[in-house]
Amino acid sequence: MTTSDNWRKSSHSGSGDGNACVEIATSPAHISLRDSKTPTTATLTFPISAFAPFLVALKDSRRTGS
Repeated sequence: MTTSDNWRKSSHSGSGDGNACVEIATSPAHISLRDSKTPTTATLTFPISAFAPFLVALKDSRRTGS
């Protein structure tokens, strides 16, 4: 997936100087996430159909603390 021109900061990255930013890039088939502080390190890439369930699981884990 080539996304070099497609990265943008998440609207949920926090306020201020942006030290807690997550960037997202989309393509017709995938969604990728990365840490804006270290953009050349690891990137998470999901098929479009797996991204919504990932977000649900992430929110659930924050609620339950697991």
